Amino acid sequence: MDIESGSEPKFKTKTSTKAEPALNELFLDSLRDIYWAENHLVKALPKMIQAASSPKLVQAIENHLDQTIEHVSRLEVIFDMLGEKAIAKKCDAMEGLSKEAEGIVEGTDEGTATRDVGIILASQKVEHYEIATYGGLTQLAKTLGLDDVADILAQTLAEEKKADELLTEVAENEVNYKAAEEA
Repeated sequence: MDIESGSEPKFKTKTSTKAEPALNELFLDSLRDIYWAENHLVKALPKMIQAASSPKLVQAIENHLDQTIEHVSRLEVIFDMLGEKAIAKKCDAMEGLSKEAEGIVEGTDEGTATRDVGIILASQKVEHYEIATYGGLTQLAKTLGLDDVADILAQTLAEEKKADELLTEVAENEVNYKAAEEA
């Protein structure tokens, strides 16, 4: 028991040689978390597509939706490689980011560049969460000697970084300027 918090640590290092080490448990828990997040995005991104007005932004989100569907499939392959069931664990962070994005859409006028700027901001927060998660998972997979898994995670990480860069380009080259001109 942790004396400071008065609770048992969530990921205990087990003494049995047959039991999975705490680091592997943490890795699996994090995979389940991002699996939930990616599945949630598959449902949430169409709402952002519908709310966006910039054709370039719509295209960027549509592309990311296609990639997100692929990311879900990759995670299922990883679970299979690990001999684990693809079980999602609710991701509180992604749920919060999604609620924030919905609030931005509700709080801005339809068809405005200002709404598009808000969608980009919300989308980049999601991308940065995914970048942090996939970056950490890639390193954990390497540490655990799961090089094939690390390669798959690194591929997804690269796509998340590219999606973030594309959102920045849309903001810098179009949407932010239009929003600045709105009354």
